[in-house]
Amino acid sequence: MFSRGKKYDPNHSSSRRGEKRLTIQRGILAAASWCDNSGVADSTTIQARSAVLRRSFRRDFPAAVRGEGVYLWDADGKKYLDLAGSAAVNFIGHGVAEISAAMAAQAAKLEFVHTSQFTTPVAEEYAEELLAFAGLNSSDHFRGGAVYFTCGGSESIETALKLARQYQVEIGQPARHQILSRQQSYHGSTLGALSVSGNRRRREIYVPMVREFAHVGMPYCYRCAFDCTDGCHNCGQQYAAELERAIEASNGEAAAFIFEPVSGATLGAVVPPPGYLQAVAEICRRHGVLLIADEVMTGMGRTGRNFAVEHYNVAPDILITAKGLSSGYAPLGAVIASKKVVDAIADGSGVFLHGFTYNAHPISLAAGRAVLRHLQTRKLVEAADSSRPNTSAAHFKQALESLRTEEVIGDVRGIGLLRAVEFVADKASKRPFPPDQNFAGSVAAAALKRGLLVYPLQGSVDGISGDHLLLAPPAIITNEQITWAAEQLRAAVHEAFVSL
Repeated sequence: MFSRGKKYDPNHSSSRRGEKRLTIQRGILAAASWCDNSGVADSTTIQARSAVLRRSFRRDFPAAVRGEGVYLWDADGKKYLDLAGSAAVNFIGHGVAEISAAMAAQAAKLEFVHTSQFTTPVAEEYAEELLAFAGLNSSDHFRGGAVYFTCGGSESIETALKLARQYQVEIGQPARHQILSRQQSYHGSTLGALSVSGNRRRREIYVPMVREFAHVGMPYCYRCAFDCTDGCHNCGQQYAAELERAIEASNGEAAAFIFEPVSGATLGAVVPPPGYLQAVAEICRRHGVLLIADEVMTGMGRTGRNFAVEHYNVAPDILITAKGLSSGYAPLGAVIASKKVVDAIADGSGVFLHGFTYNAHPISLAAGRAVLRHLQTRKLVEAADSSRPNTSAAHFKQALESLRTEEVIGDVRGIGLLRAVEFVADKASKRPFPPDQNFAGSVAAAALKRGLLVYPLQGSVDGISGDHLLLAPPAIITNEQITWAAEQLRAAVHEAFVSL
């Protein structure tokens, strides 16, 4: 604070400190708004401050008490259709009895052992099944590889970053330590994951705590910086060339490049242009840089393939998955490493210098294994394929495309059962709404009142501006449920627009 009677001097150190505090405080409020869907409130609330440190102190949360199929119920008995899949987590539907039964059976036999002392049958068997699932459509790319199980996406990202670094050391490249990534990306909330993420609002106050390397541009064809008259092939090559320049600028210190095959929450289901990922893979191969595919959100069938990289015939060195891996039934993530990466450590030091207390937790693995079998038996990956006629994903795509006629909807995009709707204040110029209006949050609040859960986000344009909804329902959703959801979403958009 400044002393009374003193003139404010912007160059004075105390003035600068005050401005910095204000900037950080504003950043925290903006991040809270972005993360917690502020303003989306209804149903049962607890007026006294909760003993739970929640995502936000600025809103109340309904108490969820039951889930079944595509629906959730709160403590007041209000029913919600989960069109967001609980942040793109639930793929098989809520309340599948065989998953909880598998978890209970494992808990009855063995609840936990530490991986420094034991392996378990469920870990060994599930890892084999997951390797086969990951390599099913890519000529057994992961044959001879291995799986490192974690408790979620952020832990998996941390594991992959350290694995990439150790691989380079093991093969005699100790100078390689930089992990290159993309702007407007999101890879997790731990400090290592934040260092390779490009989401401004989630990173801003923590940037002084992390070590950063190059973040290159990424294709976003609705707002492309390059010529897209050829169907975006040219822009894809331009962005790939930017990665190559960053690798060359690292002077032999680049260890890996991490990317989301289809962007997740930050941009909202942006699909890469033709040839882009293939060019990226070739650039990494040519320069000895490991390719890490972050499929925390897109993996396990969400896009209509086992993993999204299969759409583009790209075989990463390291594949990361979580969310749909257990469909939310237990905390679970996995790092799937190719034979090349595993062999470097097995034939070198023989020890992966990393570990978590609860990695490969038997009960979580039982849940994941049961989910994998469930989605394979019921052909849910095929149901999520929007290129197949008469699938739920095809109907979902068609229903959302019908919303393009709305005055404030600028783009509808995505693939499979991972889709997004971007809002604009002006269609012709693609001008976004002012960030402080939180238009996506207003749409979500209106949808919530109608019993529809969506995932509102901000920052798609520049990290601050830009409103969109991410939509990722369970693969068991029916055509009738999709039609109803689209109608409610259209009504919610109208309500938010007229209330401006």
